[in-house]
Amino acid sequence: DSKATVSVLNCEPLHAAPHTMVATWAQMKTAGAKTPAKTSGCVRGLAKGHQVTKLERPIRTNQRQALAKKKLAAVKEVVLETAGFTPYEKRCVELLKVQREKRCLRFAKRRLGTFLRGKKKREIMGNIMRKQAAQAAKKQK
Repeated sequence: DSKATVSVLNCEPLHAAPHTMVATWAQMKTAGAKTPAKTSGCVRGLAKGHQVTKLERPIRTNQRQALAKKKLAAVKEVVLETAGFTPYEKRCVELLKVQREKRCLRFAKRRLGTFLRGKKKREIMGNIMRKQAAQAAKKQK
């Protein structure tokens, strides 16, 4: 009966099974994961952390409103045909005609406020110029 006693900590002997890690940080980085996908609920270790169920987030309003809309595109096209370009857009077109893309981007950025808005406007103006050039080439034929 003395062999059946249980230790105070209720631990297995050290030679029972070697400890294997879930994954090393290098393996997780090569797999593309920033953190372990599954948490164990333990305080320490690679898979540490409280176990939670991830909630499905609804689409934010600004993401929904950023989607392309047919009606809005048609309205913008009509306005462009009737009113033409704004003065800063005309200057952007002139800069693009003389191959000054970087200067056009800096100018648009200053007028529109952010770098990304400037890039988008420069791309739009470039597309419009290409369309106009294609129409002019088509008329000549």
